[in-house]
Amino acid sequence: MYQTDNLKQKIKLFMIIFFPILITQVSLNLMTFFDTVMSGRAGAEDLAGVAIGSSLWVPVFTGINGILLAITPIIAQLLGAQEDKSIKQKVQQAMYLSVGLAIAILLLGLILLNPILNTMDLEYEVRHIAKFYLITLGVGIIPLFIFNTLRCFMDALGQTRMSMIIILIALPINLLFNYIFIFGKFGVPAFGGIGAGIATALTYWVISLLAIAILYKVAPFRDYQLFSSWVRPRVKEWLEQLKIGVPIGFAIFFETSIFAAVTLLMSAYSTNTIAAHQAAMNFSSLLYMIPLSVGMALTITVGFEVGAKRMQDAKVYGYIGISGGIFIALFNGIVLFAFNDYVAGLYNTDPDVIALTVQFIGFAIVYQLADAFGAPIQGALRGYKDVNMTLVIALVSYWVIGLPTGWILANYTSLEPFGYWVGIITGLSCGALALLARLIHIQKKYRNQIENSSAT
Repeated sequence: MYQTDNLKQKIKLFMIIFFPILITQVSLNLMTFFDTVMSGRAGAEDLAGVAIGSSLWVPVFTGINGILLAITPIIAQLLGAQEDKSIKQKVQQAMYLSVGLAIAILLLGLILLNPILNTMDLEYEVRHIAKFYLITLGVGIIPLFIFNTLRCFMDALGQTRMSMIIILIALPINLLFNYIFIFGKFGVPAFGGIGAGIATALTYWVISLLAIAILYKVAPFRDYQLFSSWVRPRVKEWLEQLKIGVPIGFAIFFETSIFAAVTLLMSAYSTNTIAAHQAAMNFSSLLYMIPLSVGMALTITVGFEVGAKRMQDAKVYGYIGISGGIFIALFNGIVLFAFNDYVAGLYNTDPDVIALTVQFIGFAIVYQLADAFGAPIQGALRGYKDVNMTLVIALVSYWVIGLPTGWILANYTSLEPFGYWVGIITGLSCGALALLARLIHIQKKYRNQIENSSAT
């Protein structure tokens, strides 16, 4: 990261940071994408089982990952304030916290997995695949959380290309593991959808070990000597990260869990409906990685400028990201509209499933417009470390407005399963507008604080 003097320089730096994040996020999402697509090739039950398992795992992972993301604005603001000496201990404490969170998730999963699956009206085979997909995936949770913490550190330095390189190396490895364990190759039994969990867990170990090796050997990361002279775990340091990270995590959880809740409610419909819904959601989630990456880039750039007390520069970065999000939303809509038949055919060969998937994609075109507008604003707010109101906005817009609206439309109108998607669209739209109002308020607040401190 470095200071910029004009709009052209800001756009250039933003793009340098943004594009590697985008490639990294898309590649990470492609792992789930390939899990779903390749499982679907193994059978409709495998696709539905992985869909249910992913719907339970993704909200938990993204919520906890929100806590880990807090290290990004912390490091970015330290860099902006030129307090580099504090960075090493912050990252070490974040790694301690990531391991603790991973262990907590594993213990909760051990207790709650069976009761949750038993409450769902699933076919036996679908339930079996979902259960063991999650169990095998759990083997990779600890290295995954460690990797995400280290990645946040690398990204906060503006070195987003390194995360990209790691994931690009890991992606074909994940494909190979999927091929081996899903379909049973090279003497390995065919595990179907469960094999996707095995493959993903092994991939998590690969990316974690790669990240550790790079931070230990490659400049400029090795200059921070993250793995030498370890400090003791300190609850005070954890609380600082949790103060920022818990609201981020819950806000992300409220957003992603509404999709999980909808998928679980879809269990009242046929296996084909579940499969079609998940296929449309899976691909639109892949497109969502673009505005999400814009938001992550804004957290870095805005956080750096806020740490240096250059509030006008932080504001400019915010508007660069928002305008980019609007453009991306329009582009995504065109992609989904133009290739809906092709996208549907990627997931399944059953004509009934393909037809249902195309209908769901029509609603996905609308919902991603609001999501692509809101994600960059959330990233900018994280750069200011303003996270509590984002939590409230997420709770109200998704769970108070979005899900009840969807449930009413699904159960009391002819929309049926598509009503849930209309509810999602409603919730995301309300959330995006509220986030924009909050960003404008925070920008004014920080500007006034700087002006008042200068006056005194």
